[in-house]
Amino acid sequence: MEGVKIKICGIRTRADVNAVNAVRPDYIGFVFAESVRRIGELEAEQLRDGLHSDISAVGVFVNEEPERIIRLCRRGIIDIIQLHGSEDAGYISKIRSEVPNRIIKAKRISNGQIPHLKDEPDCDYLLFDTYVKDAYGGSGKSFDWSLIPKTDKPFFLAGGINSTNVMQAIAACRPYCIDVSSGVETGGVKDAEKIRELVTMVRSLLI
Repeated sequence: MEGVKIKICGIRTRADVNAVNAVRPDYIGFVFAESVRRIGELEAEQLRDGLHSDISAVGVFVNEEPERIIRLCRRGIIDIIQLHGSEDAGYISKIRSEVPNRIIKAKRISNGQIPHLKDEPDCDYLLFDTYVKDAYGGSGKSFDWSLIPKTDKPFFLAGGINSTNVMQAIAACRPYCIDVSSGVETGGVKDAEKIRELVTMVRSLLI
């Protein structure tokens, strides 16, 4: 399969930025929601300043005040908005009315339960991740990919993706983008070699 995009989520340090700049995935993620990978606006701004211009920055939010998201977009700290909570059509409409940034809406899948996409809010991409009680993402756990519902929207695939299963995931789901965080970490810290390995594997599909 050609053209699978790559997102490395949970970028927190200058070393992380250096690691992604070396291999240039399509996207990186700054987590602004409650998480061990959470960073503040000032940190994100400083990291963004060092990010290669080929890489788009995604801001990850869970039920955040729309005004904060709008501010981050207007300041150029993030390019794309990822909504990982219970944000509804009215919430998304509010953001759409203020900024033109593309929007990713996450859907969490628990094994045995297929999410309903009827009346899907206005978004540019979907993101399918593993359902874990009291957590909105970053669990490092995968789900049954056969439960992904049929959709015409391009989608990001998250949840336990790493170098051992990424090729299987791409073949099974044909996602627009592979979204990886803990799968390229060692001891909770981004591992430059794991990032390089995964990006090289996915990019090999272009040959």
